[in-house]
Amino acid sequence: MSRIGVGLMAAALLVYLAVAVWLAVMFISVGTPVSIGMGITLLVLAPLGAWALVREMLFGFGADRLGRILDAEGGMPPVETELTPSGRLARADADPLIARYTEAAAAAPSDWRARYRLGVVQDAAGRRKNARASIREAIRLFRA
Repeated sequence: MSRIGVGLMAAALLVYLAVAVWLAVMFISVGTPVSIGMGITLLVLAPLGAWALVREMLFGFGADRLGRILDAEGGMPPVETELTPSGRLARADADPLIARYTEAAAAAPSDWRARYRLGVVQDAAGRRKNARASIREAIRLFRA
């Protein structure tokens, strides 16, 4: 189901880019300084937005692939504590778990599995920025 959503987002991205370029050309063809500025802005921002979306899609594909591999191997971190109603780790339980998985990742710096597990635990603790960095590093290690 999520692959269908990704396909729809890719199609929407192509439509967006086509419309943005068409509008940019139309703005520039008007010839006033304001319209030329708007056209140039569209020509810069549209590809920048597309690049960001493609980058996030590639991250999602990579993270999903590694998660499926690790799950098939039975290597996903087990749920060791009670979760909050939102599905997160309780604050009191999060720090010791993150410390343990951080030590495991530091002990095996070239092991993508350890880095991915750290990212999963960080995400469960609500530390999205750190989790994304850990999973991004796991993807990099997997490719290397």
